[in-house]
Amino acid sequence: MNGDIPGLAPVPAYALEGHGLVKTFGDFRAVDGVDIAVPAGTIYGILGPNGAGKTTLLRTLLGIIDPDEGQRQLLGEAQPLRMARQVGYLPEERGLYPSMKSFEAIAFMGALRGLPLKIGRQRARAMLEGHGMGAAADKPIRQLSKGMAQTVQLFGTIVHEPRLIVLDEPFSGLDAINQEKLEVLIREQAQRGVTIVFSTHVIAHAERLCERIAIIASGRIRFEGTPGDARDRLPPQVRLRTRASEGPWRGALPADTVALDGAWHFALPDGGIEPLLRALLDGNAGIESLSIERPGLHDAFVAIAGAAAARQMDAKVDSEMDI
Repeated sequence: MNGDIPGLAPVPAYALEGHGLVKTFGDFRAVDGVDIAVPAGTIYGILGPNGAGKTTLLRTLLGIIDPDEGQRQLLGEAQPLRMARQVGYLPEERGLYPSMKSFEAIAFMGALRGLPLKIGRQRARAMLEGHGMGAAADKPIRQLSKGMAQTVQLFGTIVHEPRLIVLDEPFSGLDAINQEKLEVLIREQAQRGVTIVFSTHVIAHAERLCERIAIIASGRIRFEGTPGDARDRLPPQVRLRTRASEGPWRGALPADTVALDGAWHFALPDGGIEPLLRALLDGNAGIESLSIERPGLHDAFVAIAGAAAARQMDAKVDSEMDI
């Protein structure tokens, strides 16, 4: 995708750019020398645990807060707020007027970005109807489930058909069904050529959706690239199950081999699997199963950001599942 949308002038190669960004709050350095460039027309994920700097970075890039150091550009403009009407931003802190009808809430949010109310109301009803929520159009927000209310706010974020959509922890607090619906909405917008940036502590969403990711920890970008690039930092992993537990073949197993759940686990040797196979066969190990698997993005995150950051993210996911 090139990021161009029919009827609008072409956008620059990068929808969002930041160079040497620093933002401090007292003695706390929330964003610490960040360089980032989000290609136009991509789905881009920013991964990290709570407190890593995700929200502060997004707000700095959007012009909501100013950096202490560094430069930024939004859709090619050095003053981000000048492009506000071409941006849809869903903050982590949700907020809707509880007495307002759903379709009116969507139209109102569009009006804040310059969309005429009449057009906003028409689009709002069409969006709700098109996603199986037509019956909720005239219901006040207070009568909606949490997932439906968040969907209404997302529709309000995109009703003015922005070039850039920025979502801060959009999956937080949603059950599995509504998370899946949100993924569908993100893909629909991406098909229009819109650039979508979202922050998350749930690695699975980034792995399924994102063309590029940035991993952030302690205010610094630790990795930037494709999910495949991140996974390629680790060698493929081998899982071997044998009938015999001892024998001369044991000496052929790599030094990093661990026994877990009745199987041997180790990184694929540099010389490939063939020399090991010969040793296993010659030593009568009795191969019951052997699989070679590419590491997942979670494994790559642990290697890049550290086990402590990964545990923090996993704990956050677990706590949300308990809600």
